[in-house]
Amino acid sequence: MSKKKRCNLLKSMYTIRQFEEKARDVFREGLIYGAFHPYIGQEAVAAGAGAAVGKEDCVVSTHRGHGHCIAKGADLKRMMAELLGRETGYSKGRGGSMHMFSVEEGLLGGNGIVGAGLPIALGSAFSAQYRGTSQVTLCFFGEGAASQGTFHEAMNLASLWKLPVIYICENNLYAATTHVSDSAPIVNIGDRASAYGCPGKVVDGNDVQAVYEAVREAVDRARADEGPTLIECKTFRYYPHCMVIPEHRDKAEIDAWKKKDPIVRFEKELLKEDVMTHEEQKKMRHEVQAAIEEAVRFAQESPYPSVETVSEGL
Repeated sequence: MSKKKRCNLLKSMYTIRQFEEKARDVFREGLIYGAFHPYIGQEAVAAGAGAAVGKEDCVVSTHRGHGHCIAKGADLKRMMAELLGRETGYSKGRGGSMHMFSVEEGLLGGNGIVGAGLPIALGSAFSAQYRGTSQVTLCFFGEGAASQGTFHEAMNLASLWKLPVIYICENNLYAATTHVSDSAPIVNIGDRASAYGCPGKVVDGNDVQAVYEAVREAVDRARADEGPTLIECKTFRYYPHCMVIPEHRDKAEIDAWKKKDPIVRFEKELLKEDVMTHEEQKKMRHEVQAAIEEAVRFAQESPYPSVETVSEGL
């Protein structure tokens, strides 16, 4: 992987982390309505996967989807405006945190229904195959969704029709408050791919390069008409499910995962291999922070939807 690409991976993770931290602050100020699901801790999954696809490709997200949008190249100003319910947001302030949507950027939206993105991604991949394009679709979902019927139905058809879709399970161990061991009788969600005759991979979701390589290989397969791949990324979120549910997990477990922080890990790797210096990393963080502060200003200065136009686009 080139030096530039590795630096871009770090910048993507910086951007996701700082955007989410700022959004948490804004949420606590009462400026974000509804639920907010922080992606902090899982940055390597979105950054690695997003770097493996092009602008023409599609992404189907989840309720915890800000990181996916950023990694795909979404505009921070429009994202923050959507969180604050402003007219300049991606869904004109009507969708909020869980419903970022942009056809131009290949963002096919997130939603609050667990597992609902799986058949949507199936449709997107079928469309690409039917039209004869080289587009692929990345579909993110949590380990909880892997026990929904939509998962099995989508995997079955995707494999049967050899559709260009990559299903990425972000296994952060907890579906809201339910541990994966209480919903799945197997250790690896990725092993379920064998039932559908397609590759299944399990990777360290806190290793951004490992995620990138796994997704890149799956994308190459999909573009070559070889069908879908299921990739399980084992990771962990640092904060409660949606900012309104109290923390129920053991503090020792959270602290143990924080010691495996994907950003700190990649920073050290780039320093050790002389890809970046401390000063270059510091400068990059400051540049990202400035962009996010500008996004907040843009959102706060943007108008709310008017009563007369609130139903437009429905």
